[in-house]
Amino acid sequence: MRLTCRFESCQCLIFLDATIRREGCTLAAKRNKKFKFYLGCPNSAWLSRHKGIPFFVSRNQMPKKRFKRAVTPWALDSGGFTELQREGTWTLPPKEYVSLVNLYSEEVGSLEWAAPQDWMCEPVVIKGGRAGNQKFKGTGLSVREHQKRTVDNFMELEDKCSVPIIPVIQGYTLEEYMYCVYLYDVNGIDVTDYPVVGVGSICRRQATQEAGEILKTLHNHGVSIHGFGLKRHSLRKSVQHLVSADSMAWSFNARHSGKSCGKLSSRTGLPIKNCANCHHAAVEWYEQTKTETGF
Repeated sequence: MRLTCRFESCQCLIFLDATIRREGCTLAAKRNKKFKFYLGCPNSAWLSRHKGIPFFVSRNQMPKKRFKRAVTPWALDSGGFTELQREGTWTLPPKEYVSLVNLYSEEVGSLEWAAPQDWMCEPVVIKGGRAGNQKFKGTGLSVREHQKRTVDNFMELEDKCSVPIIPVIQGYTLEEYMYCVYLYDVNGIDVTDYPVVGVGSICRRQATQEAGEILKTLHNHGVSIHGFGLKRHSLRKSVQHLVSADSMAWSFNARHSGKSCGKLSSRTGLPIKNCANCHHAAVEWYEQTKTETGF
């Protein structure tokens, strides 16, 4: 089984069997799109307070009512990681997710796109167990089944939401990611036609050579990649292969360092004790990341 490059007359071939052979895609277009970085946001109220910084907000952090209008662009995470970690399946029906996406688009505004209800393919998500201090229930399914459900969900959501739903390529090995590209293709979806395409199941191993090779290969094949949950060092290494990315690394760093910026909380007026949910720390990290990565 093989998937040929989308660029006419290109001789590179991607074989979807035990191995992958790439003959360097010399015709892969240099897209030169301006990279966009979404700052991971633990509180949806930030959308109405901070202009000029694009935010990435989980569905789990959105209010159920009394919405405030956003003053800055943002993107919506479906909350899939938490859903599969805790429940081992999606408990939110696609129809309800569509209603939520459309509600946020209308009531909050400035929503640029939303992630689908995709199925991550990390072994611990499938088999269950522990990763660090997190316990995973496990889906008990195969990678192929996760990929099929990811593609099926995208097709179900795409035309029903008032903002774009991005396709997400799922897998764990390079061969599996390329099979997912093929799976979209046989369902009439050319992922290279989309301005933003998520690549899932990378976050927890983003520092590895394998993760970098996956992003590079998909980029060279013409995919406009959004990197989920990338830390600063990974952005420095892979920014040339991405059109966008998001990160909550600032919060993780602050939570584990125990340090405080010493500034006053806008809510209580008291000094902030821990900056895990501190917008001062978030903005400082964002600006420093911009400087270091050059986006």
